[in-house]
Amino acid sequence: MSAIAETSILAGRSGTFGKVSDFFWRNPKILLFLMLAPPLLWLGIIYLGSLFALLLQSFFSIDEFSGLVNYEFTLATYRQLLIPSNFDIILRTVVMAALVTLASAVIAFPIAYYAARYARGKWKVLFYLGVMLPLWSSYLVKVYAWKLILAKEGILTWVFSKLHLTWLLDGWLALPVVGGNSLSISYTGTFIVFVYVWLPFMILPIQAALERVPGNLVEASADLGAHPAQTFRHVLFPLALPGIIAGSIFTFSLTLGDYIIPQIIGSSRLFIGQAVYAQQGTAGNIPLAAAFTVVPIVIMGFYLWMAKKQGAFDAL
Repeated sequence: MSAIAETSILAGRSGTFGKVSDFFWRNPKILLFLMLAPPLLWLGIIYLGSLFALLLQSFFSIDEFSGLVNYEFTLATYRQLLIPSNFDIILRTVVMAALVTLASAVIAFPIAYYAARYARGKWKVLFYLGVMLPLWSSYLVKVYAWKLILAKEGILTWVFSKLHLTWLLDGWLALPVVGGNSLSISYTGTFIVFVYVWLPFMILPIQAALERVPGNLVEASADLGAHPAQTFRHVLFPLALPGIIAGSIFTFSLTLGDYIIPQIIGSSRLFIGQAVYAQQGTAGNIPLAAAFTVVPIVIMGFYLWMAKKQGAFDAL
């Protein structure tokens, strides 16, 4: 019996590589540490370190006479966020992010429901291809393409003209807040492009959540006499809510931090991303730029805490 046990144990391998391999095989925790150390150091030093440096910069101020950073701890920079012009930027960005998230959820739900309940075989492949294909093209190309589409001489204006609905477009553009000279320089255009660009990030989590909903629950609801609206309100929507919240994490956070879309399509009024770019670039006010950057971090931190309570991360 002992002879069999002795022959079943492999002898140590010779050579440097063999000895190193045997050492890691006998000490798997050391191997795990060495494998995780590089990404953890990168995350801790590059990502978390830069965030900490950014947070630290927000507690400094800018000298009004010399234009240099005053390295003394102060909350004066955060108080600048509350002046009307800066608070208007924050409010405008949050409202836009909320509207984009709501519109994306409304548009994405029926698409995701069809994919989860009815799409099979090649139709499901076409669904994923249709959702993912826009993500494969250049971000800037998509934005500039939409600028041409929404321009005063663009295809959308031509369609309204052919349908004899120019009066409707002109009436909308005449509205004080959402209008402008054309869709490409209005909040409406900014909203349309935001929804288009971030919509796939809402569709996929909702579709994943609806895939987990057993079909017999919908059938049982109908058998018990529930109308489709009641089935949606009491069965589908509560079970799909984690997926909706998971998708909203993407659409809301991406809209909060984006500065390219408002820079190319929209009015001259700034969003948070544009304000950060302007303060750290043109104005050279690094503390105020850092304070603006902390705003979406705080908002998303609270939002993620709420989403975790709703079980949204289960649908990611």
